[in-house]
Amino acid sequence: MSSSDCRKPSAAIMAALSLTGCFQPLYGESSHPGLNEQMRAIVVAPIKDRIGHYLEDELVLDINGTGAKPEPRYLLTVTTTQGVQTPTVESQIGAADAATVTVTAQYKLTSDGGTKTVTSGAAMTSAVYDRTIQRFGNLRAARDAEIRIAKSLAAEIELRIAAALVEK
Repeated sequence: MSSSDCRKPSAAIMAALSLTGCFQPLYGESSHPGLNEQMRAIVVAPIKDRIGHYLEDELVLDINGTGAKPEPRYLLTVTTTQGVQTPTVESQIGAADAATVTVTAQYKLTSDGGTKTVTSGAAMTSAVYDRTIQRFGNLRAARDAEIRIAKSLAAEIELRIAAALVEK
């Protein structure tokens, strides 16, 4: 191995290390003072249906995972629509062997008792799960897909809300 072969990886590592100070975390208190308190002051309104239950739990955990109960300043309302598609069908048994769950979440963050809209929008995500001839297995797989979707939607909504509060 020549000395120039050894220098190439070390040069790449040095270049990567020199960039580590260039990035600031979104929730860093030094880069956005007060953002953590604003996020904790969001109250999540109850969301209907099973997917809503999972999404509400994830949002509460992501937005205020500390358990602190500060004075509520914002209200987050979310409505969901869910669809299931079965793109392929097993020809021998005539049943779908996979399904895709798609959920769209319309969200709105308001302040001043719900009179002033801070931000609103829609987030959409999908998850695929395998289906079998076992009914309970299909139900459990569908719920697991809904839980994965709820985590993804909660992360996306939280990020959009944080960005809107930083701009405000």
